[in-house]
Amino acid sequence: MRKAEINRKTGETDVALSLDLDGTGKNSIDTGVGFLDHMLTLFAVHGRFDLTVKCVGDTRVDDHHSVEDIGICLGQAMKEALGDRAGITRYCDVTIPMDEALVLCAADVSGRGYLGFDLPVPAGKIGSFDTELVEEFFMAFARESGVTLHLKYLAGRNAHHIVEGAFKAFARSMRGAVAIDPALSGAIPSTKGVL
Repeated sequence: MRKAEINRKTGETDVALSLDLDGTGKNSIDTGVGFLDHMLTLFAVHGRFDLTVKCVGDTRVDDHHSVEDIGICLGQAMKEALGDRAGITRYCDVTIPMDEALVLCAADVSGRGYLGFDLPVPAGKIGSFDTELVEEFFMAFARESGVTLHLKYLAGRNAHHIVEGAFKAFARSMRGAVAIDPALSGAIPSTKGVL
């Protein structure tokens, strides 16, 4: 069962998150940050991951702590749910069009967390959401999950479309990378024999 539950409580946030890699996209998301709720719903639905997130954070300060800590928890849940990573496809890249925007996401479930982030967003805010927090979320996820993740802007003018395209591409690339490859017969997809 490729599932995980993470609970993380600090002086800034209280996060409860559960993830099922072999789900159907069922989700219940309440982060206290409306735009992030929307993005995580997209991640669950397009990744076919069952995901629940409940966060109570110090959003009276700003959304930074909540967004980063949810990225941390999602990364930890991904790492735990994958276990030894036996039999997974490991790599996947997806390019997603979102109206005029076009975004690529490439993932390697390598055990080495790294974020390559080339996603210029042409607005400082989407509604009340600070767009610089997109990078913070993905950085926290990559570091905690041990996934090498590259996000690259290819086209677009609308900030909402660019970020939405990024989350959809992230969802689809992770869906492909964590999928079980029947040709591997449960083997670790690495010449080292371990990921």
